[in-house]
Amino acid sequence: MILINEIIVDAGISGTRVALLEDKELVEVYIERPFNERMVGNIYRGKVSSVLPGMQAAFIDIGCERNAFLYVGDVVSQKEYAEEDDDIYQDVKCCNIDEILRPGQEITVQVIKEPVGSKGPRVTTHITLPGRHLVLLPNAEYTGVSRRIENENERNKLKKIAGKLKPKGMGLIVRTASEGKDEDDFTHDLSFLLKLWESIKQKEHNGAIPRCMHKDINLVYRAARDFFTWDIDKFVINDRVQYAKVLELVEMLSPALKYRVEYFGMDYDLFEYYQIESKIKKALARKIWLKCGGYLVIDRTEALTVIDVNTGKYVGGSNLEDTVLKTNMEAAGEIAKQLRLRDIGGIIIIDFIDMNEHSHQQMVLDNLRHLLKRDRTKTTVVGMTGLGLIEMTRKKVRQELSTVLMTDCSHCDGTGKVLSPEAIARNAEKEISRYFGQTAADAIQVEVHPSVAAVLCGERDGFTKMGDACGKKISIKPSVDVRYDEIKIREIDINSLVC
Repeated sequence: MILINEIIVDAGISGTRVALLEDKELVEVYIERPFNERMVGNIYRGKVSSVLPGMQAAFIDIGCERNAFLYVGDVVSQKEYAEEDDDIYQDVKCCNIDEILRPGQEITVQVIKEPVGSKGPRVTTHITLPGRHLVLLPNAEYTGVSRRIENENERNKLKKIAGKLKPKGMGLIVRTASEGKDEDDFTHDLSFLLKLWESIKQKEHNGAIPRCMHKDINLVYRAARDFFTWDIDKFVINDRVQYAKVLELVEMLSPALKYRVEYFGMDYDLFEYYQIESKIKKALARKIWLKCGGYLVIDRTEALTVIDVNTGKYVGGSNLEDTVLKTNMEAAGEIAKQLRLRDIGGIIIIDFIDMNEHSHQQMVLDNLRHLLKRDRTKTTVVGMTGLGLIEMTRKKVRQELSTVLMTDCSHCDGTGKVLSPEAIARNAEKEISRYFGQTAADAIQVEVHPSVAAVLCGERDGFTKMGDACGKKISIKPSVDVRYDEIKIREIDINSLVC
């Protein structure tokens, strides 16, 4: 079966959205807005704000709202690196951050993780400059090949080419898009990256501190540079100006692919036309139904993401183990898809339905690992705990889709729960009692949400006794104009009392 892969680019006034479709299914979505531009890849000349030996880290002022975080492992020399690696393997035990950096010191750093929540961006001194086929490492001296290229002969061929082309004192990484390429395909890329680095170096010691010395290209061009390979059948964009620029870029990078670039000129919303809007909405849901009738529940916490698998409506045949296995196998495929689509990063715990047979557990684990290979972001399946939970990690580089498109509820502070009408009614009683001690009025009106008013009016006798004890009268007024948890109390004429 041949999959049809498409890149759909919606370039609008309020921002740019890029969707990657595999056989009409949405598998990745990227969003970039003018007021919240991506920082990953940007290079800054900053100043060390503080050094924390106890954390083996420093905070760097790069001119952003929050200082950037620099770990000691991102300062000392690198040992090994591959394009999809989450961390660089190196020996940092003998290094102390306060022996390397001091407050007030100027330093050139590159952002490797976006700021998330109350955390500032994470930075490194190990600069990487990505091109179409190569990644230039100006401060390292070794070569590597993307781990996504699995053919050993191809890897050896590409590593020899990289070793031959590697500039003195620098390193090169061969990117996934280079599979099947020859030495001539890399020369233009390398020349461009060397000129770019020279331009950045010239800016290093001239100008105010802190400042941004280099910004990575915008989302549209990154999609053309990083995603638009021979595996993609169509690159569709709805902006005429951007369409022309993409053609120019593709002409320079991979001329044979420019005939796959299409301009969408219809008087119709591009994402609606490809039914992407509805798919994005589903990607924000907490519960995801499986085709077999089971379902997943995805809950995100500050520390990790938890995914629960349930049989739901699926009852299977006569064998319970087969029912559980089928549900878990399908769930593994959906989990791999959802992690990629939602861009969930960090620690992930998966609670599959309990399996008694070890062979079934291994089948589900192997299936999950196999399906995760399609993810361009590095994932590591650690294994199964004694409680039968799957532990895994996924590289966290940018904000998750839910964080970009959603905000915490002002009523529940993001918990998904609010006080019950009965609990708000109890709070109203306390407010009434407190108000009675501050007013000389003979009557008050309590304005609350209708669901709370129903509870209060149902307890009318209690309010009558409360008022009689203070020599005052109480009127309960239901109102849809007040917030669910809001309580408004005011003085009124005793002759206007109602409930």
